Formats: sequence, structure tokens, C-alpha cells
Amino acid sequence: MTLIHASNSPAVSPPLEWKLSQVFGDKLPGEDVHDVDVISAIDFDQSGDHIAVGDGGGRVIIFEKTGGKDDFGDLSQSSRFHLEKLDGAIPDFPKYHYKTEFQSHAPEFDSLKSIDIGEKINKVRWCAAPNRSLSILSANDKTIKLWKVMEQKNHTLKGIKLSQSIISENALLAEKSFNDGETPDPFDAHSPELTRNTENEASSSDDGNCDIVYLEDSSVSRCRRVYAHAHEFSINAISVNSDWETFLSSDDLRINLWNVEVSNQCFNIIDMKPAVMEDLVEVITGAEFHPSHCNVLAYSSSRGFIRIVDLRKSALCDHSATILKDLTHGPKSFFTEIINSITDMKFANDGRHFISRDFMNLKLWDMHMNAGPVAIYKIHESLRPKLSDLYDNDTIFDKFECCLSRDKLTFATGSYSNQVRVFSYGSGNEAGVTIDATTNTNRKPYARTTTRARRRPSLGNLARGIYRQGHDNHSTGITETASASSYDVNSKLLHLAWHPSTNLIAFAAGNRLLTYHA
Repeated sequence: MTLIHASNSPAVSPPLEWKLSQVFGDKLPGEDVHDVDVISAIDFDQSGDHIAVGDGGGRVIIFEKTGGKDDFGDLSQSSRFHLEKLDGAIPDFPKYHYKTEFQSHAPEFDSLKSIDIGEKINKVRWCAAPNRSLSILSANDKTIKLWKVMEQKNHTLKGIKLSQSIISENALLAEKSFNDGETPDPFDAHSPELTRNTENEASSSDDGNCDIVYLEDSSVSRCRRVYAHAHEFSINAISVNSDWETFLSSDDLRINLWNVEVSNQCFNIIDMKPAVMEDLVEVITGAEFHPSHCNVLAYSSSRGFIRIVDLRKSALCDHSATILKDLTHGPKSFFTEIINSITDMKFANDGRHFISRDFMNLKLWDMHMNAGPVAIYKIHESLRPKLSDLYDNDTIFDKFECCLSRDKLTFATGSYSNQVRVFSYGSGNEAGVTIDATTNTNRKPYARTTTRARRRPSLGNLARGIYRQGHDNHSTGITETASASSYDVNSKLLHLAWHPSTNLIAFAAGNRLLTYHA
């Protein structure tokens, strides 16, 4: 790790001890994982009471907080014996249970461009919740949708007490019909059998009113808005503004600004498309709004640059940006621009710092320091001799995400062998803490159900000038079993999110959602 010590460095604190909290979606040992079940996006809501998860099948699954202190009611009037009995039973960390799921996107076909649009969810983000409902944005490659999730109570009638005169009259009519030779229908409301059963049930009721019993609470999902036809290339980021009224969406060349309530119109605020596509040198890889200033946003590029723009300066913010870049790169090679491409970035809650992730490193930045990152944490330095093999099987293009806590500069990112690396700025522990998400050692490594197709030329590859037609796959040259010096590249942990108020991380390992607390 490379550190640039500042005068306001935080005090040294002991490293956090992480423990497994929950696992969702674990399959039986030896059972294969299908591509449509692999988790592709995770996000906590602002309160931390809900987790939204998107997968490769276009579904959004929501988990709700449970088992907290609120579930035990008011303990102020409880006896000492009762409090001692509950001692240790109330967890200090939140736990979650499955709430609902819905089909957000379905496969489509663009007839104008003759391309398939997959249903895979690229991003999920929570919006301001009106009333007691939940609002969430979900995006695939081309379309963004706003979903509203509401609670609905299912109810049924428990019993109805009928008047004695009505029961007697119905019985006489039913008996007369039977005597006339008609076959009684057991499902007829006036049949003698059903009348006797109704009379018995009615007599067992204490009053003559209809009792309504609520069976269970269910969630109903409804699509409120569809934001479509605004992106020519695949959507790689959406970010909700701090005013909760607008959000941005970005693809390889453009960033658009939307109003949540207006789906047929957006404003293009960043446009990096050159007049001649052969002059393309970089593409947008991510974008994020400032956590407190609604006029400030940052976006990253494939060259490792981060640009900070102020929406008040210009309607089109391409040329009025503050550029932050790392000038400490070593000797350049064929793979330099690939591994320097930023795959994710997140603002810290203080609004001054933010982190970025590329293939090799996790970097901490200060908006007031343009000279370079404050700290660089090495993640995949041991893989540097194997970059050629990683390029041959497309592993070098894996997009790892990052997240950070809200109260201090502690951050996490994923790696291979289903590992999570957690670092704390100023802790003195350069290696950080490693969390192993392999909860079942008997489980088969993630196996694709179909043969892996060769990558198609994307704008990111064209900008780097590295795409080679007809290049065949070869062995990675990396041991498939994880050890101290090797990685299992088939088990990768790409997506993760940090709870907004406590030390709890949710991350995806294949089709499984795991939560760890400290």
C-alpha cells in the first residue's frame, strides 16, 4: 500500500473483527448455479431497513430488517428477571428476512439495431419513499424503471351468523325440492346438508356480525415510470441526487439527468462522443452524485481519471471539470490502460473523500488534493505476472465494486476466491482484513451452464485499441484452488454494499447473498 500522509490523518484504531451473520440462496452441495440466478446488483435503502438485490434473470428481490430491538417492544417497564432473560438475545446488528420479489425486466430485441437486450439488472438504487411504500430504480442495459412496492393485507370472512327464521325457511324449501325428485346439489347454498353445516357454524359464533380475519401481509409491486430510449450504449451507473427529485444515468459516452416524475424527457449533461469515432480515447465507466451537494457529481473514465463537475457552471459539463488522476503509475505495458480503468467509485459521507476501484488497486481520494490519491491499497498485485493469461480469458475485464462505511474511512472491495478485503485509513494495517465468503467447502465452484462466448468489441476496448478479432481462449495459468499465492478466478465477488449506519456488509457470491457484521 502506498500512503500519502496528511496532517489530519485519523487516529489509529484496532481492526474490525468480522463474523458471518446470514446467508440467503445457498444451494445444495454439487448443485450448479445458473446465470439467471447470479446476483448482479445490491443496494441498501437510506435507513438500512431494506436490501434490494438484482439478478441476471431481470428480477429484483427485497429483504426486510427483522430481529432488532424494536421487535421486543418497550422494555422500560419490564421486570429485572425478564430483562436478564433477554440479555444476549437481542442482536447488536440487524438481521433480514425475505420480503418480496418482482420481475423488473424481460429480454427484448432492438429491431433497429438488430441486437438482443438482456434482462440482467445492472444497477438498483432506492428513491425517496412516499407514504409507507417503497420506491426503487432498476436498470438493465437500455431501460430504467421506477417501481413502487406497497403493503396489502389479505383478509377473509371467518363466519356469518344467520337468523333462525331464514335458516328454517331455507330448510323447508330445500326439503320440498328434494321430495319433488330433484337431486340435491352439495354445493347449493340451499341444500339440506349445507344448511345444517351453516346452522352449526352459525350457532357456534358468539355474535351475529361478520368477523374479518387478516391472514397475512403481502407486497404488491407496480411499475410507475419507464425511462427509455435515452442511451445508445449500455447503462453502467445510476445515482439518486441528494434532493431526492432527480437522478442521473450514464453509459459509455453520455450522462443524462432525469426528474423522477418525468419519464419522457431528460437532459444530457456530459457528452464524450467525438465527431469521428476513430478519435475516441476514453469512455465513461461510472458516475455518482455528491452525498450532500445536489449540484456536484463525479464520473470516472477508462483512463483512470476522475472528473468532478458543478452543474451550476454550465449546462454541458464536459469542459468545466476538475480532473483527479494518479501519476504514480510504473512502467507502461500493453495492459496498463486496461488495469487502470476505474470500475467503481463511491463518495464518503463527509462529502470530501471518495474511493475508486480498478483491477489492481483500491484508492482513497481527497477532493481538496489534486496531486493524486491519498492512499493506494494493493488488491491484486500478486496477479501482475499473470496479466497475459487473465487477458486471454477475459478475467482482466472483471468489474469489482467498492463500498465504505458512513461514520469513518473504512472501506471494502471484492476479490477472487470469494474474498472481501476491508481497509481502514490510518489504522496502520496495510494488508487490511480478508473475509472469506466460502461458507460451504463442499460446494462446487461456480460453473457456467453454457459455453462462454468470446467478448464482443465494446467501446471500452475500442478506446484502448486492444480488441483482437479471432483470439482463442487459453488456460489461465492460475491454480483453480485458492491459496496464499493463487486465486480461484471462477469464484469472484464483484458486488457489495455497506449498511448506512452500522458495520454490516452485504455481498454477493454467485447466487448467494451474505451479510457479515463487526
